[in-house]
Amino acid sequence: MPVRRRLFAGQRLRALRESRELRQADLATALGVSASYLSQLENDQRPLTSALIEKLASLFPVDWQDLGTDGTEQLVVALREASADPLFAEPLPPDQLARLAEQNPAFAERFVALHEAYRRTGQRLAMVDEALTTENPAADTAATARLPWEQVRDWFHFANNYVDTLDRAAEKLARQLRGRAPSPGTEAIETHLRQALSISLIYSGQSGIRSFDAEMSHLVIDPGQPAESRRFQLAHQLVSLALRDEILAVIEGAKLQSAASRQLLFVGLSNYAAGALLMPYDDFRRTARTLRHDIDRIAQIFGTSFEQTCHRLSTLQRDGAKGVPFFFCRVDMAGNITKRHSATRLQFARFGGACPLWIVHEAVAVPDRILVQLAETPDGVRYVSMAKGLVKPSGTFERPPRRYAVALGCETTHAGEFIYADGLDLASERSVVPIGISCRICPRPDCDQRAFPPSDREIEVDPDHRGVVPYRIG
Repeated sequence: MPVRRRLFAGQRLRALRESRELRQADLATALGVSASYLSQLENDQRPLTSALIEKLASLFPVDWQDLGTDGTEQLVVALREASADPLFAEPLPPDQLARLAEQNPAFAERFVALHEAYRRTGQRLAMVDEALTTENPAADTAATARLPWEQVRDWFHFANNYVDTLDRAAEKLARQLRGRAPSPGTEAIETHLRQALSISLIYSGQSGIRSFDAEMSHLVIDPGQPAESRRFQLAHQLVSLALRDEILAVIEGAKLQSAASRQLLFVGLSNYAAGALLMPYDDFRRTARTLRHDIDRIAQIFGTSFEQTCHRLSTLQRDGAKGVPFFFCRVDMAGNITKRHSATRLQFARFGGACPLWIVHEAVAVPDRILVQLAETPDGVRYVSMAKGLVKPSGTFERPPRRYAVALGCETTHAGEFIYADGLDLASERSVVPIGISCRICPRPDCDQRAFPPSDREIEVDPDHRGVVPYRIG
């Protein structure tokens, strides 16, 4: 049996404390140890115990990850996350996880891989279940085949909404364009389009939001868009030309089935790279964490819109430098989810509307006001959600403005990193709103807002008794 190694991490521990501007006494209290014991840990006079490592990973999940943990510690963290799945009655004790990672690393790695496969399979089954239970009386195998936009949406989902080659290429291009600014400005992007790519640029509202004539090298941008939108369209065109080879290489590896889906993926990847250009990974992630993910303040620094900033936060999944795992979505006035991604355990409905109890629906009706919510999904996981209704002007009286809401949220484990959780009582059971994914796959038997019964349950109807809905779920 291998001898358990002792972990001395004084420098990392001190760096963590100083980055959070904590006194030794403050961190010692949080860890449940004395200040003198913490001092010994920081001076490498004592090793970290498994319980303390677990406590640090729990209190500071993103910071502890950033401090260069070795392979065994990373495996312990992965085991902790897998064993904390609601599938199990309770997570394994820290000492057991540490022994498993140190003494049986091959088995531990396979357990983590199996859990990830189980999670992904569950997501795919939920997708199939929703597809087969949509209200389409003529549904058959052909009719329920994935449409091109669904293929692209699912590709981004299973890529974890992060494309490393594009992100790094866009970050490199941003360094060339932005000078000392946090983000490349409109003028710098226009200059690069004209001088480096020989593109003539015209602002006119006669050709849609953006129109590019590749043969004539003419780019037309609608000037009626908000400044952030115009800049994003310029960035989209820039990266679609400057990073074309990188984008095409990703599409080739995606192995999508149709020409339409490959073209849609090209558009999606160009949008992704445009976001990475305007919000370069390292600086954006560092700023976001410093400001505790205050969207308005981050958007002011990078010159981006509220929606663009939220979306970018959901893509920070670079190995060794991950951000807080967020979910992000955009919902229109009819309740349709038009954008979605989740780096958390929460998954969105693919068809139909989302849960009516979720605060994002209220936000659609109340533009320019931020709403927050503490919610719990049927698996027992709790989330802090922030939602804001937005109105995007059309630039003309002839077209109505677009009205929708965006939502951003994280598991309560990361509430300390999320400024919108500050006003919530996370310990209060009365503050928690029980939400589902969609009525078709929600198992809750006592929801007053249910639109229709779950597809996998029988219903019981009593003509002589009427509740909020005219049936009981079996």
